[in-house]
Amino acid sequence: MRTMMLKTPITSFEEAQDYINNIPRFTSKNTMEDTKAFLHRLGDPDRRMRILHVAGTNGKGSVCAYMNAVLRAAGYRVALFTSPHLVDIRERFMVDGEMISREEFLRGFLRVYDLLEFPEPADAEACPQSASDAQACRSFYHPSYFEYLFFMAMVLFPEKNPDFCILETGLGGRLDATNSVSKKELAVITHISLDHVEYLGDTVEKIAEEKACIMHPEATAVYWDTGASVREVFRRKAAELGVTAYSVSKKDYRFHGFVNKSIDFSVRTEYYNYISLTLHTIASYQMENAALAVRALEVLDGGRTIREPQIRQGIGDCFWAGRMEEVLPEVYVDGAHNEDGIRVFLETVAGDGHAGPRALLFSVVKDKDYESMAEELVGSGLFDRVAAARMQTGRAVSLETLKRLFEQYPEYRCQMYDSVSEAFRELLHSRRQNERVYIAGSLYLAGEIKELLEYDKF
Repeated sequence: MRTMMLKTPITSFEEAQDYINNIPRFTSKNTMEDTKAFLHRLGDPDRRMRILHVAGTNGKGSVCAYMNAVLRAAGYRVALFTSPHLVDIRERFMVDGEMISREEFLRGFLRVYDLLEFPEPADAEACPQSASDAQACRSFYHPSYFEYLFFMAMVLFPEKNPDFCILETGLGGRLDATNSVSKKELAVITHISLDHVEYLGDTVEKIAEEKACIMHPEATAVYWDTGASVREVFRRKAAELGVTAYSVSKKDYRFHGFVNKSIDFSVRTEYYNYISLTLHTIASYQMENAALAVRALEVLDGGRTIREPQIRQGIGDCFWAGRMEEVLPEVYVDGAHNEDGIRVFLETVAGDGHAGPRALLFSVVKDKDYESMAEELVGSGLFDRVAAARMQTGRAVSLETLKRLFEQYPEYRCQMYDSVSEAFRELLHSRRQNERVYIAGSLYLAGEIKELLEYDKF
C-alpha cells in the first residue's frame, strides 16, 4: 500500500513560480507514455484546439512568432507556447499577443498541482531520482519543469477559445512533452544543425530524425531544406506517415537591402508569386524564418483567408525579443546560443552596413560547444574588443573557463568580468565614437541584459 504526504498549500503567483523553479531537485524527464497519461488525466484539453507544432535547432521561436503575427493579422485568435523566457516566466504563455495574468498562471498551476501525488518521506527514499530507476516509482508521477509548464498551457489556452494554438518544442521532437498532443494540423521544422548532441545524436541526420517525429498522420509538414541528407530524412518520414511534406530554401526569398535598420526582401508564394515584405530588424537570418512561416501558413490556409495584405502586415508587425533586438541606441542583443546560431549572427553583423568600430559582450552555458563558438567569433575579425562575463545561471561556464577560452587567442583583445552587469556597464561607459555594441552567446545572457534594462537606467 502506497502512502502519500499532504501537499504544501500554494496560494500566490510567487509561490507557484518558486515551486516550478525548484522542480529539478526532485524529478527527471518522464516517458512519453507518462506525459500522455497525465494529459489525459487533465481531460485531454489539447483535443479542443487546432494545433500547429514547430521544431528545429535554430529559429523555431522566430517562426512561431511570425506565424502568430500573420494569423493575428488575418483576424484569428492565437495562443502561443514558447521557450525559454527572457525575463518573466509568463512570456511562455501568450494569447493574442499578451502574456497571461499572474492570476491565470496560478490557476493553471493549481489545475496541475491538484492532480499530483507525493510519497511519504520513507517512500521517497525508496524512489531514486535517476531516470534509470524511475520505473520503480512509476506510481508517483511528477512532471519535469518543461512538462509542468506545457500542461499549464494546455489547460489555460482552451479557456481563451483560440482559433489556433502554436506549440514550440523544448528539446528535440520525438520525446518532447509537446509531442504528446493527440492531433495536429501542421508540423513545421526549421533549420537543423548540431546541438544537444548528448540527447539528440551526433550527426545532423540523427538530429533530423528526432525532429521529424513531430510529423503526424493528420498534419501536413513544412520544413527548411538544410541539405540533401536532412531532406531525405524528412521525405522518408512523410512517406511513412502518408503525408505531404513541403520544403523551403534560400531560393524562396530575395534580399533587396537595408533601409533605416529594416530589411527589404521578397518571398516566393504559391498564390501571389513574389511578395515584397519588410522586417523591422537588422537580423538577416530572419528572412529564412519569415519565408518558412509564410509557406507554412499558405499550406495550412490554401489562400482562403491569409492573403498578401495579411502576410505583409503580419511580417511587418512581428517583434521577437532578443533576436538582434536594439535595446539601446546602437546596442543589439541576439539569442545566438550555439555554433550555428553564432555563424548566422556573424553573417548578420558582417552585412549590417555599420562602418564604425564594434564591441561584443559574450557569455555561454556549459553544454554548448563554446570552443567552436569562440573560434568563430575570433576568426570573424568583426570586433575591435570583446568583454566576457559569467552569467548568474548555474548552467553558465565559469570565469576561469572563459579566461582559458580566450587565452588561446593572445592577439585578441578580451576583458574578463565577474558579472554581466559589470561588463555591460563598462562597455557602455567606455564606448568610442560611432561604436556599435553586440551581445550574444546565450539566451540566458539576453535575459540578463533585458532584466538589467528593465530595472536600471543606462
